[in-house]
Amino acid sequence: MQRRPALLRPHLLLAALAALLLGVLPPAGRAHAAEAGVRHGAAPATYTNPVSGQAVDTFPDPAMIRGKDGYWYAYGTQNPVFQSKGETGERMLPILRSADLTHWTYAGEVFTPADQPAWHGGSRLWAPDIRYTDGQYTLYYSVPDRNTVGVATAPTPTGPWTDRGAVLPSPSGCASGNIDQAQFTDVGGQPYLYWGSYDTICVARLNGDRTRVEGQVTEVAQGRRVEGGFVVRREGWYYLFYSDAGCCDGGASGYQVKVGRSQSPTGPFSDDQGVPLMAASSKGTVVVGGDGRWIGAGHNALQTDLSGQDWLVYHAIPAADPDLARVPGIDRTLSRRPLLIDRLDWIDGWPVVRAGAGPSHDARPAPVTAWDTGSTFASGGLDGWQARGADTGAWAPGSDRDAGGLVSRTGAGREAGYLVSPGSAPARVRAEADLRVTAAGGSAGLVLAHQDAGDQIVAWLDRPTNSLVTDVLVNGRSAGRWSTPLPSGFQWGAWRNVAAELRGTRLTVEVSADRLHDAVATQTRTVPDSAVRAGHVGIAARGAGAQADNVGGARLYTPVPERVPDPRTGPQLGLYGDEFDGPAPNAGWSWVRGPATGAGTSGGDFVLPTQNAELNLGTNTASVLNRPAPSGDFVVETKLSITNGPGNQQAGIVLYGDDDRYVKLVHAVLPVSHKDGQVTHVTEFAREGALPAARPPAANAYGPMFGGAPGATVWLRLARHVDTARDLHEVRAASSTDGTHWTWTGTWTLPDASAPLRIGLVALNTAGATARFGYVRTYAG
Repeated sequence: MQRRPALLRPHLLLAALAALLLGVLPPAGRAHAAEAGVRHGAAPATYTNPVSGQAVDTFPDPAMIRGKDGYWYAYGTQNPVFQSKGETGERMLPILRSADLTHWTYAGEVFTPADQPAWHGGSRLWAPDIRYTDGQYTLYYSVPDRNTVGVATAPTPTGPWTDRGAVLPSPSGCASGNIDQAQFTDVGGQPYLYWGSYDTICVARLNGDRTRVEGQVTEVAQGRRVEGGFVVRREGWYYLFYSDAGCCDGGASGYQVKVGRSQSPTGPFSDDQGVPLMAASSKGTVVVGGDGRWIGAGHNALQTDLSGQDWLVYHAIPAADPDLARVPGIDRTLSRRPLLIDRLDWIDGWPVVRAGAGPSHDARPAPVTAWDTGSTFASGGLDGWQARGADTGAWAPGSDRDAGGLVSRTGAGREAGYLVSPGSAPARVRAEADLRVTAAGGSAGLVLAHQDAGDQIVAWLDRPTNSLVTDVLVNGRSAGRWSTPLPSGFQWGAWRNVAAELRGTRLTVEVSADRLHDAVATQTRTVPDSAVRAGHVGIAARGAGAQADNVGGARLYTPVPERVPDPRTGPQLGLYGDEFDGPAPNAGWSWVRGPATGAGTSGGDFVLPTQNAELNLGTNTASVLNRPAPSGDFVVETKLSITNGPGNQQAGIVLYGDDDRYVKLVHAVLPVSHKDGQVTHVTEFAREGALPAARPPAANAYGPMFGGAPGATVWLRLARHVDTARDLHEVRAASSTDGTHWTWTGTWTLPDASAPLRIGLVALNTAGATARFGYVRTYAG
């Protein structure tokens, strides 16, 4: 999301439109845009982030869907996406299109200045969320100047869009900002809307046509700058992804994607340490954060490739070029936030990008977007597909406006007929099809592991029983027909995706509208060993009205079982620490602006009262107790407790170059913006230093990330790595509430690796609390 907006002035909007008409800007169709290249040829072997770089200059807050035409579509926040092409204005909710998730072209925008709904009041539009609901595309978006969420629908992923008004009442019932929405559909078909920002995320049910919330509003997450919720369901758990810290401050943006999980869509959600997302603290379970080259990684969605591998869809800011040129009529510099994708691994029940390696920079294995065998039927023919079983002449190609090419079974007999692919898919397979049944007595199914009618697996959408039915056939005999109810009111005339994964003898089948981890029906069963074999994929049909599209199978992805190691501690370096077991700190320490009043050792701790003082940009009045640090890689650790004060206190460790060049990790006690008199406890990992000259003025900036929840006692670590190639200090932070289990955040960098950083302790912001440091220990990195 983009904060503190000012509206683009009408004369500037008209100028931008005039430039477009004059051909200065690239064409941007409002319907299906032309796209060069082969739709479904060989998949690219690798990709490099940002994947949107060849199409647009920036693409914040991305959402993504696979359209029924077989393309992927991405939607972003209103931004100046064509500055490099000479456009000074913005596009309202821009749309990109791709055949392979890695090469994107511009495909239009949801609204233009000429057709923006009047009720928006000219507001900029942020943070779209896209879903396929009951035969149409439903797009939710934030209207910040109205502090609400809008919704629009369209027959295709690129429009034309019909305004459906505001989704939320006023007041909405949520405690903070009414933006950053995402829709989710539960098993059984109940739709929900999640929304909220700065500093609460809420959820409520949606009505039948998904255009208005109704009933109870429930807060499901709170925390410092929490926003951007996105929910998926996986193996019985509901996962709430969200972002916290600053989204849009260029090189000082501390955005990270985090996650909690629950066994209900309305919570309670907790992080991987059991901390409730409603606790008055920061939380852990970082999915992806900035790594110093990509900054402010956040505001995510998810996609699944054809092998079943999940991918995180998000934006991040390039450290080398963090800012866009100023946009006339907007009173602040906008951050450059292109679209990134990276592999999302599920390890021990928790999602993490690239097993914890963070955002990718170099060429990485690309998503699987071509089947081993299958078709989108875009050619208008059946291209070698084979009809088997009953009514072999009843299969016919067709088309419609949204799906493009498709295939229908014109016969009406109840005996099953099959249409199978020309080639085979592996035994370990993910197969899928978009299916619909337009006649009351009909059924349509996804076929996999097909040898013949007596040796195959079929997952039926069975309209007469309103059920998902699986049948596993071996040597002409059924291993059992299993039935799972579909929701009452299931829209049979709308496309439904049926996806089946066969891993070993475990078969999992999901029925969803849009492949976004919100299946309305799921079935998992064990199949006989003899049913696990390579075979054709295809379509099954009984009765009339069965139609199919996007049918294929690919080798099932191989999960990553273990995380990459977090920074580890080597031997302790005794010359760079202190156990505080003497009458005073040892001889290695010195003060900047000190000694602080009341500071000293007591009972084996170093006691440091919080000061009415700051270490922040132009206000540098706080005392810093500091000592030299090792020249190479190291990890510094302290054990800290801080008594509760009146609020706005913090204490912790710093790696200190000077007042304008440092990183710090503190336990901060901060007021809750929307709850008078309440405080929240956060682990704040912050950086102050010079930013590139692209951000005027070319001066220092301060930016925080937030780590896991601090306890009454918290252990803090800073891991410094010297990147000699880029002449940078790279610093990661971790916190723990037991000294054993650590929550690591992203990375901040400081320039000039040859300029030393010193190890320091601080206690500042507001007097009234006391920090006690149990020790400072430094280890080889």
